[in-house]
Amino acid sequence: MISFLRGTVAHVGLSTAVIDLNGAGMSVNATPQTLSRLRVGEEGKLFTSLIVREDSLTLFGFASDDEREVFDVLLSVSGVGPRLALAVLAVHDPEAIRVAAHTEDSKTFTKVPGIGPKVAGRIVLELAGKLVPHGTAAPAGAATPAEAAWKPQVVAAMTSLGWSEKDASASIDKALADEPEVSFRGNVAEILRTTLRWLGQDGARAGNRVGSRG
Repeated sequence: MISFLRGTVAHVGLSTAVIDLNGAGMSVNATPQTLSRLRVGEEGKLFTSLIVREDSLTLFGFASDDEREVFDVLLSVSGVGPRLALAVLAVHDPEAIRVAAHTEDSKTFTKVPGIGPKVAGRIVLELAGKLVPHGTAAPAGAATPAEAAWKPQVVAAMTSLGWSEKDASASIDKALADEPEVSFRGNVAEILRTTLRWLGQDGARAGNRVGSRG
């Protein structure tokens, strides 16, 4: 098995790169995000997964070992081949995929071109227990370590805008239930924007809150 390639980047295309290994050019398929990190003439390193078919040997490259691990697990889903698995990684980062699989959030996978509700449902069903978010699991109802760091800041920002702590906390939880990957990234500004956007989409809730402030 070829675990990784390290050599001079000879070519970067829309979906592939060529790594020069002492005079031998190795073609590797990768996501646009991974390819954007490579520079022709400079040294590059890609973690790789070799897909063997009767008539071909195809290398897929990744910026991190975590990306490769998620790719390999996605291949265990019936009907998901390497091209589709790579498409998932082109749309979502590895942690977002772990969160979606762990929370059975099929909507995350339908955002990938070529994946409809039926395939998305099969993905979350077959990935159950295979992909879990990084970090220590917390008891039911308890805040995760990441949440404990960002939630008080988001609540404080919302109370300064006129929401009560109780309403702010509840709104955050409901908003992030639809976008769990935002929660795991832990970016305070992004979480605040997501929550306010959710409140704005809920006309009755937003209207009541504006009325209570005015």
